Amino acid sequence: MKNIVIAAGYATRLGELTKNYPKPLLKIGNSTILGRMLDDIDKIDDVDGHIIITNHKFAGIFEEWKKDMHYSKPITIVDDGTETNETRLGAVCDMLFAMDKLSIDDDLLVVAADNLLFFSFREFVDFAKEKNTSCIMCHEQPSIEKLQRTGVVELDSHNRVLRMEEKPQVPKSHWAVPPFYIYLKKDLELVRQSVENGCGKDAPGNLAHYMVEHTVMHAWPMSAGRFDIGSLDTYYEAVEKYGK
Repeated sequence: MKNIVIAAGYATRLGELTKNYPKPLLKIGNSTILGRMLDDIDKIDDVDGHIIITNHKFAGIFEEWKKDMHYSKPITIVDDGTETNETRLGAVCDMLFAMDKLSIDDDLLVVAADNLLFFSFREFVDFAKEKNTSCIMCHEQPSIEKLQRTGVVELDSHNRVLRMEEKPQVPKSHWAVPPFYIYLKKDLELVRQSVENGCGKDAPGNLAHYMVEHTVMHAWPMSAGRFDIGSLDTYYEAVEKYGK
């Protein structure tokens, strides 16, 4: 299984902090946002490599960061060639770009690198192995306002995804979908054909939505919480709460 990290975004909401520096490499205590995530994923036996997709503007910074990393699985930095927000490929196309460039034909764990997690991805990988389907994560979200800004899924009693909506005005459940996915090798052809068949290019949830409509998927209810670093305020809050 390959671990694909989507790290190519231009994080304008963090102002000067990320104008010339990638958000995933911002410090949280003695580590970074990305480092804390990889510390967990690297210990999963099923994962045999980390692929970090970034834009051209930040590729050199990730390469320098990589020199000081000593994970057990190799790290590959993929430069998507873009340098501005206006020319960005979008998360889905970045993933497809990396799959094509590296000729990937393996199960994929796909993660967005701007979250702190309070559980292990090992649980998610074990769930996907048990179900033998591509999978997404989900968590209960009581706030209707927050549900209207994310993906929302309806599940059956076995956690099979019945349908998924992106940013619904009238959410049909309280199961919100964070940006963490497993796509099995048997579904990769669907993944490769997704954009040409109408899948949105930007948010990674677009691909999950497309896949739910074309193959069987299950959703793993997160066993603990996460902290989404989406603004300058939430970054400083993360440093204060979890950087000690």
